[in-house]
Amino acid sequence: EVLLRMHSVGICGSDVHYWQHGRIGDFVVKDPMVLGHEASGTVIKVGFGVTHLKPGDRVAIEPGVPREMDEFCKTGRYNLSPTIFFCATPPDDGNLCRYYKHSANYCYKLPDNVTFEEGALIEPLSVGIHACKRAGVTLGSKVFVSGSGPIGLVNVIVAKMMGAAVVVVTDLSASRLQKAKEVGADFTIQVKNETPQEVASKVESVLGCMPEITVECTGVQACIQAGIYATRSGGTLVLVGLGPEMVTVPIVNAAVREVDIRGIFRYCNTWPVAIALLASKRINIKPLVTHRFPLEKALEAFETTKRGEGVKVMLKCDPTDQSP
Repeated sequence: EVLLRMHSVGICGSDVHYWQHGRIGDFVVKDPMVLGHEASGTVIKVGFGVTHLKPGDRVAIEPGVPREMDEFCKTGRYNLSPTIFFCATPPDDGNLCRYYKHSANYCYKLPDNVTFEEGALIEPLSVGIHACKRAGVTLGSKVFVSGSGPIGLVNVIVAKMMGAAVVVVTDLSASRLQKAKEVGADFTIQVKNETPQEVASKVESVLGCMPEITVECTGVQACIQAGIYATRSGGTLVLVGLGPEMVTVPIVNAAVREVDIRGIFRYCNTWPVAIALLASKRINIKPLVTHRFPLEKALEAFETTKRGEGVKVMLKCDPTDQSP
């Protein structure tokens, strides 16, 4: 293990949800719990046997650490391990604090040209990498991203990076769609009160064809329905957003048109990829951070996220740090 002085911690929708509702699905908060799982910091002490890190190293933290070498770990899909430790998922504490101890194997050294903030953003970025890989985004893909929150935006960035020819994004919010344009979306559609079929036909008309790939990032029933209707026959719909446990969808429409519906659970094996992309300046995720607060103003930061202001709210845990 290593002991870290924490630097930057992003606030996720799930953090806010636990704070407000005390549960997400089967994960129920029964005892006080530290929030935070999008994080970076500086190594201050290394445990016995740790050789790849030393005090002073700047690292990004992968929050999911398998507790045992089960069949999922053996096949490289450790995110599916039922006993995995995961920051800020009950009963496991997160890392929104001054000092934090974590498994050394899940701390990744940041190159000098990658900032602490970018290091913290690797966590949401990883959701985009994992989703686009599961979707099979490749050279020339036409992609529909449903939802333009932080996760929709990282999917836009990654899809373009992986070779998507065109990406269209839908959302209710004009300001969020403007952000999607900034990070590389080719088309945006502001949804008002259209039916799912109407949304699907708007997607088709702006693309000039139906997309082979849809990445659904809202979890809203109507949006999942639109995702099925919008996806080309033989294409793939990846469900990233999480909503109610039971959702009514036109499953027969998907089945008879051979639309593959895939889920994702967090991510695995994404930190080295993300660090390589950031270090080589192949992607720019800096525009995602719109608000910054010191740890002392954590409540204000959470309220800002809850109101849906900006995109990504970042907390600064190191009082000695003078960076912007």
